[in-house]
Amino acid sequence: MDVKDFDYELPQELIAQTPIEPRDASRLLVMDKKTGALEHRHFYDLPDYLKPGDVLVFNDTRVIPARLHGFKTTGAHVEVFLLTRKNNTDWEVLVRPGKKLQEGAEIRFSDELSCTILSKTDFGGRIARFHFSGIFEEILDRLGETPLPPYIHEKLADSERYQTVYNRERGSAAAPTAGLHFTKELMQKIRDMGVEEVFVTLHVGLGTFRPVSEERIEDHKMHREFYTVSQEAADALNRAKAEGRRIIAVGTTSVRTLESAGADGVMKAGGNWTQIFIYPGFKFHFVDALITNFHLPQSTLIMLVSALSTRENILHAYQVAVGERYRFFSFGDAMFIKD
Repeated sequence: MDVKDFDYELPQELIAQTPIEPRDASRLLVMDKKTGALEHRHFYDLPDYLKPGDVLVFNDTRVIPARLHGFKTTGAHVEVFLLTRKNNTDWEVLVRPGKKLQEGAEIRFSDELSCTILSKTDFGGRIARFHFSGIFEEILDRLGETPLPPYIHEKLADSERYQTVYNRERGSAAAPTAGLHFTKELMQKIRDMGVEEVFVTLHVGLGTFRPVSEERIEDHKMHREFYTVSQEAADALNRAKAEGRRIIAVGTTSVRTLESAGADGVMKAGGNWTQIFIYPGFKFHFVDALITNFHLPQSTLIMLVSALSTRENILHAYQVAVGERYRFFSFGDAMFIKD
């Protein structure tokens, strides 16, 4: 399959620069995954498409202030973007500009924080060892910035708007943006209907937003991301599947967690790394339906949503969304790909 098969035209003015208020006032494009039939609604209408016994699966990760500004010993400014924690001191990072950054290079962020580059990674990043006095998380909260995707050019007035209302586990370099549409009141309304909530964790790293560089999508290699499924969550998901109840993933990161931990048809508890790449032809074991945002052309995410329906259905839905002036990407509107 060619990566160009997942392209579409998107006017720049449809890329949402700021979140809508309230969160659930965003528009919702509802699509039947089999027929491709479309309905235009708002996110607060989501309960109309749910029923008692359904299971909504949320990714409860929290975005860390992962962007740090520092200086090399030459005095040159660099930006260090934290991706994945390796241990108490070592992180996988992206450095911009970083092409000439060699092993042993030092970067200073403040009197209390610096790092040394240890090695290069397969994906153009670096392994950095951080030197600090005190508690790293507290220093990061003071010095770091919440990272926003490069297509968002406006400064965010409230950094909590790039967090879900149900976030719990620190560790992501980017938000699981499908969850940004939920309010606490909407979640309570859904619970009161008899819909079950399950929380899993996947810390969003490079794998989610790294572009596909290969012409054939089958040749693309995903970056590793870490996920955790509790025993309670695994039991709930196995029970729902055995009883034939719908499992609805909230966001592509929830999909990747479910289909990684349940790859053999049984949900396994625990933590692990995943490099799962989902594109048309993939056999889903746990996910029946999906709440998601609109994704970048030629991205692994538009390939994933196409796998749940068809490429033709998704590209037609995106064409309609463009025509109807939906807002796209992280702070944009949502889709419900229903079973």
